Amino acid sequence: MKQLGTLAEYTITEERLLGLKPKNISFVEAASLPLAIQTAYGGLESANFSEGKSILVLGGAGGVGSLVIQLAKHVFGASHVAATSSTPKLDLLKSLGADLAIDYTQHNFEDLPHKYDLVYDTIGQPDKAVKVLKEGGSAVVVAVGVAVAPPAFAYSLNASGEYLKKLNPYLESGKVKAVLDPKGPFPFDKVEEAFAHIETNHATGKVVVHPIA
Repeated sequence: MKQLGTLAEYTITEERLLGLKPKNISFVEAASLPLAIQTAYGGLESANFSEGKSILVLGGAGGVGSLVIQLAKHVFGASHVAATSSTPKLDLLKSLGADLAIDYTQHNFEDLPHKYDLVYDTIGQPDKAVKVLKEGGSAVVVAVGVAVAPPAFAYSLNASGEYLKKLNPYLESGKVKAVLDPKGPFPFDKVEEAFAHIETNHATGKVVVHPIA
């Protein structure tokens, strides 16, 4: 299986893409992690993010964004983590490690006085993202089909089980946690409802389809 994603009880994949499930999490939580956590980690790594730097995460309550917050704070050692979301999700951002939770329904992040070493854009607004960069900063964009120009750059995941092995200790220690949408998991007979929920753009964390009702 070389394509991303499948809706099946069983599938075939390459061994190099696999990692052991962290012992302390459920299979549903584990199912939510590989694509999102590898994208989050890989984007930070490609941006040369490191200890002591600041970051703004656009879409902090989403599947990738919720993990970027945690990884930036607890793995990379960020000095300051800010993130955007709608009003009901601000407390979630703070619980994940955000020092500043920005309500995008009340504030335009690009008009605020804060500047960042890195903006991690999961929603596809690179033109706005670059406006809040410090000198020498960059913006990593993971939204599909968005035109990107320096100092922003597009990141596309090159999946590897090595990422999963590297991050396993952080998951087993509880420093990094899976964030699941509270409406899930969805059984197979409600797959259409699961995708409809995703398409509202109001899902929290990852939406999981589980073969067992």
